[in-house]
Amino acid sequence: MPESSPLESSEHGAGSPRATDRPGEATCNFCRAPLQQVFTDLGMHPLCERIIPPQRALEMEPFYPLRVLVCEHCLLVQVPECASAAEIFDDEYPYFSSFSDSWVEHARRFVESSIDRLGLGEHSLAVEIASNDGYLLQWFVKAGVPCFGVEPAGNVARAAEERGVTSIVRFFGQQTARDLVADGHRADLLIGNNVLAHVPDINDFVAGLAILLAPRGAISMEFPHLLRLIEGTQFDTIYHEHFSYLSLGVVERIFARHGLAVYDVEELPTHGGSLRVHAQHADSGPHPSTARLAALRISEDDFGLSRLETYTRFDERVQAVKHGLLEFLLAARREGKTVVGYGAPGKGNTLLNYCGIKPDLLEYTVDRNPYKHGKLCPGSRIPILPVEAIGETRPDYVLILPWNLTTEITRQMAFIATWGGRFVVPIPEVTIVPVAETGEGP
Repeated sequence: MPESSPLESSEHGAGSPRATDRPGEATCNFCRAPLQQVFTDLGMHPLCERIIPPQRALEMEPFYPLRVLVCEHCLLVQVPECASAAEIFDDEYPYFSSFSDSWVEHARRFVESSIDRLGLGEHSLAVEIASNDGYLLQWFVKAGVPCFGVEPAGNVARAAEERGVTSIVRFFGQQTARDLVADGHRADLLIGNNVLAHVPDINDFVAGLAILLAPRGAISMEFPHLLRLIEGTQFDTIYHEHFSYLSLGVVERIFARHGLAVYDVEELPTHGGSLRVHAQHADSGPHPSTARLAALRISEDDFGLSRLETYTRFDERVQAVKHGLLEFLLAARREGKTVVGYGAPGKGNTLLNYCGIKPDLLEYTVDRNPYKHGKLCPGSRIPILPVEAIGETRPDYVLILPWNLTTEITRQMAFIATWGGRFVVPIPEVTIVPVAETGEGP
């Protein structure tokens, strides 16, 4: 953001009261200013990871508004909390990171480079927040670097323990950080992959990072880049788990509020385009600021992320994607073609429910995660089957719901070409993907 950003003159401090001070009026999760400007309104949705077991197929499920707002004061894009984090990340959370081979490899490369870059060894400590099933920390264990994870979902934490990854089942914030420090822990490397966007109180979370980080330690946080979300009309990455949609400029300001400074940033292809920011204590960190950090600040400003009008035009493009996908599915139906899905990710459920897609247009979807087999997608109630179902039913089209994994999926499922099957990607517009074509991944 430019130096003239209104955030600089904010009177809304990090400790200011929340929205409850003004009944019926949402306030910004960071600066506490009133929220009024709509970024996109996706209607009513169930929780995107609340997979429905068959015995509950006829029961009602709760729906919540998925209305995304942008703070006119600090430009943080956010979903006001309407379902609590405890509801979302309960003891039976169905997302297991290790079912994506490319994501596990992404984690392995990160661990290898971090050990080398930061000189980590047997006397160091790496801590991952939202460590899931140990997909990343397992590589620190194998390298002999002491580590542990903090993970709120008990079932995935147990899977991590089975990989030899110590996991503390708690939500992370200032109190958890203080308790860990009291137990003698200070992190030389503090990691968070796709968690910064998931926290309902971002000030409490970032303050906790500052508490747990060793004086000369480093933070690495990955999150989908708001610039890429807008550029690629990636509205399906919006769901109740994602409370915030982040740019470099906003993250730098949030970190600075809590005594942390971003010193480097990497642009990654993951999740349709992500950032990995590297941060440290502003007053004791040893790392100099990089040229690519300065370059990305300029790129965000050139794109228009410091101007409110960039955000207000997004909703029209979202509606165009919806209409294009429905036109494709209806045309396929009229022609007698069969369309099934691949994957049952959170983003897929946002897409299906926003577009109103049911089993009459998408007969079923498949997933590699056995936890989801035999269950139904929330809202749409589309059946989730094992991957082998595609070979058995030989559909004409396979709609890739986790389109960020197009490379991995098209390689794994190349055999659909034997009967003339084709892949379809829905974002940023309906595209038929030849079997031989590769995408970005993971």
